[in-house]
Amino acid sequence: MLPRVYVLPVGVLLVLGGALACFAGHRLFRIVLGIYGFILGAMLASSMMGVSNAVGMVVAAFVGGLAGSLVLIFAYFVGIALVGAGLGALVAHLISSQVRAADPPALAVVIASVIGALGAMFLQRYVIIVSTAFAGAWTIIVGAFAVARSRGALGGRPVVDPWILYPFSPASGEVWVVVAWVALGLIGTVVQLSLARRRR
Repeated sequence: MLPRVYVLPVGVLLVLGGALACFAGHRLFRIVLGIYGFILGAMLASSMMGVSNAVGMVVAAFVGGLAGSLVLIFAYFVGIALVGAGLGALVAHLISSQVRAADPPALAVVIASVIGALGAMFLQRYVIIVSTAFAGAWTIIVGAFAVARSRGALGGRPVVDPWILYPFSPASGEVWVVVAWVALGLIGTVVQLSLARRRR
């Protein structure tokens, strides 16, 4: 949660961080872990502040973001498992939003997260490439929606209340969002695989 004046710069940073993860996630995995740790820490810490406390939201987001970054950077293997788990949870949410138009059952999210975490540990290189490509693609889309909302480009008013980042549902029920995510994720995967082959 952040004051509305920060929606545009945060949206731009999400797009840039997502592009870095999508197209260079394997080569810069520790940096990508730091970015996603920052996003997660900032989301959690800022949501604990009151909506009227703008300074508190910003300070909490910054401090929580730094803490989240440090945790994921220094916990490299835990970070790999968390990336896989996060990707599993994202897939569970996307499937449920298209099939049921609702959040998935908690058990489905847990199972998908465990499968993602185990897969990430056994097939690290390829799971890192695929998960960073698709997570980066999703972050680009979430950032693009934030930028569009801040400019009032989605048909409604620009964001006027404190902005809450909903990373799993930038546009619920919009099939084209999933298609764009898959296409962008596949492009990012191909780019990363080709870069990995050149390095070898």
